[in-house]
Amino acid sequence: MVYNKENVFAQILKGQLEADKVYEDEYVLAFHDIAQLTPVHVLVIPKGEYVSLDDFVAQASDAELASYMKALGRVAKVMGVVGSGFRVVSNNGKDANQEVMHFHSHVFGGKRLGSGAERRN
Repeated sequence: MVYNKENVFAQILKGQLEADKVYEDEYVLAFHDIAQLTPVHVLVIPKGEYVSLDDFVAQASDAELASYMKALGRVAKVMGVVGSGFRVVSNNGKDANQEVMHFHSHVFGGKRLGSGAERRN
């Protein structure tokens, strides 16, 4: 899949759209999700043009990969959910309901999260 340079996250990175930032470094930006699903719901995105996790892992530098992983932990710490627990989710591709085709992860927390078993059919 070709990266769309006009997707909503690309627009945020270019400063065309505002975001409520939680964390930022040379390679990563984290901000509050506008469609909040839990009391803590932060999106973590690489600043590079990556469509999905497989694209990111295949193309990103070691520095970008390390920065992304560290950012997930830093966001959880800044948001105060390290001790109580949090979830990191990355939907990859249409079948996983990825809505924005710029690789990203959701950091969820701030309440007890279900096991996911209740959604099994």
